[in-house]
Amino acid sequence: MLAILIAGGLALLGTLLGTRVAINVLVQKGYGQLIRDDGPTSHHVKRGTPTMGGLVIIVAAVFGYAVAKLATGFPPSISAILLLFLFCGLGLIGFLDDYIKISKQRSLGLRSKAKMIGQVTVGLIFAVLAIGWEDETGRTPISHAVSFTRDIPGTEMPTVLLIIWVLLMIAGASNGVNLTDGLDGLATGASVMVFAAFIFINIWQSNQNCSFNPGLKCYEVRDPLDLAVVAAAITGACFGFLWWNASPAKIFMGDTGSLSLGGAMAGFALMTRTELLLVLIGGLFVLITASVILQVAYFKVSGGKRIFRMAPLQHHFELLGWAEITIVVRFWIISGLFVAAGLGVFYWEWVTGV
Repeated sequence: MLAILIAGGLALLGTLLGTRVAINVLVQKGYGQLIRDDGPTSHHVKRGTPTMGGLVIIVAAVFGYAVAKLATGFPPSISAILLLFLFCGLGLIGFLDDYIKISKQRSLGLRSKAKMIGQVTVGLIFAVLAIGWEDETGRTPISHAVSFTRDIPGTEMPTVLLIIWVLLMIAGASNGVNLTDGLDGLATGASVMVFAAFIFINIWQSNQNCSFNPGLKCYEVRDPLDLAVVAAAITGACFGFLWWNASPAKIFMGDTGSLSLGGAMAGFALMTRTELLLVLIGGLFVLITASVILQVAYFKVSGGKRIFRMAPLQHHFELLGWAEITIVVRFWIISGLFVAAGLGVFYWEWVTGV
């Protein structure tokens, strides 16, 4: 528990202090956000706001975790190392995308093919290692079964299908956070809630782990307490970053932040055996992603008609005249309700055994 407190506290301080430094450096170099002309006109005042702030989140989270391990004297677990690899690897892809946009002053960064190759490469390395790296009991960070609050019997997949499933989860979660990152503080605040939920889930799974507390309701999860330390570090880093990212934002996280945070969410869901529960815990991200899918599909089927005034969903409410801060706070409330419902379902399954 001490490592959890240290990791979360140091990561929070890291982004609270480090983001101020990053803002100054980025402003001096002129690394500001480009704003699309086809977006809401209210966003044009944000042109030039520093971006790539996700880099501060990544550095602070890794720093918090590393110091927590050194302070408590426990070595990093394989599960935590793999999750941080996914977190940082996708962040690197996002950083390259952001840097190309800013340095070349264009709305497109990495080519879509290059971006996809990068994401697949990182996801593939993560998947192969997480599926095959056994501990002394034969347990791996990721199982072959599809899970809800634990592995669902009879859903075991062959390795090739499992790797595809892992890649789809990573891509879906990363794109969900990326689409949500359209208003000041929206994605950051929602991410704080999701990662905080994984702190609880991992601590609970550690206390009820089959390695220490065998029984009918125990969890076959590897390294849950160390994963809780990682979750605390990312939660603290996002919380500190929100100080500067809340409306009016002084800095944006960019693809550097959205890709890394989305990938980490998928990684936690896979390693905690809560893959399908992530749909509920991350319900806000699912809703916003679904709004884009529905908008595109209906536009094509109806010959040019739209369901929403603009997608993603948050921009629809902007065009209805809602103030940005109103949308963000209400979407935070929705995210909080989804997270609470997800944790409720997680605990209910343990109590009832259903």
